[in-house]
Amino acid sequence: METVKNNREHSDGDSAALGPEPAVAQTDLSPAVTFVREHLAAQAGAVTISALAAMTGLHQNTVREHLDQLVEAGAATKTKAPSSGRGRPAWLYRAIGSPKTGSSEYLGLASVLAAQIDRTSMNPRADGIAAGLDWGRDLAREVAQNRADAEEHTPADERTPAEETLALLDTLGFAPESVTSDAEAILSDERAPGADVHSFRLTRCPLLEAAHEYPDIVCGVHLGLVRGALEVFGDPAAVSELDPFSEPGACRLHLSDGASGSTHP
Repeated sequence: METVKNNREHSDGDSAALGPEPAVAQTDLSPAVTFVREHLAAQAGAVTISALAAMTGLHQNTVREHLDQLVEAGAATKTKAPSSGRGRPAWLYRAIGSPKTGSSEYLGLASVLAAQIDRTSMNPRADGIAAGLDWGRDLAREVAQNRADAEEHTPADERTPAEETLALLDTLGFAPESVTSDAEAILSDERAPGADVHSFRLTRCPLLEAAHEYPDIVCGVHLGLVRGALEVFGDPAAVSELDPFSEPGACRLHLSDGASGSTHP
């Protein structure tokens, strides 16, 4: 089963307390810089240019240029490593926040398009999901192509379809966080008994204003995006469920692996 649930109004009169924060408004990053950021964000701690070059297969000068752009964009920090007593200390880099996406013009266009669907569609939610499917497929294909085209990168750092999709959501500004509580494990088993269900908090939303005004459409687009990305990344049978504005500070995304035997309706 795949659903979008709108919980905006179930907040004891304080709907503003539920749901994610707006995405960080930042300038676009090129595919090559995004590729480097994905590797940087996957590290548990700060890393050097040489270490990141080894991970990506890129030349150190290329990595340095991309890291400088990330620092300038506010998507990474740069600090000096402790001095070892010999030579200059190395620079250490760490990914922070969400990459810079979107603009006021883009956000305005999203609201206009959502309003148009709301006025003209017989089933706005279904049309939103359909639009998101195409968007997710296109974005996932672009990610896969950019990775394939990256010069001399090593293919060893493989991700599951869910991990690829979450990385894409992070790139788009959703800032996903994994949920691993015992209570969530019980809830997940109730949603899909026997399936491997994972839950994530989407703590930011790049289209928050439009989502508040047209939740069925915009949140449907986001669910379709997830489904389309999972399809291209290799798990077309994965089951997904989105609970918009379900808790303070986040929406909730639930994913179950297609390998569990679950399928889309």
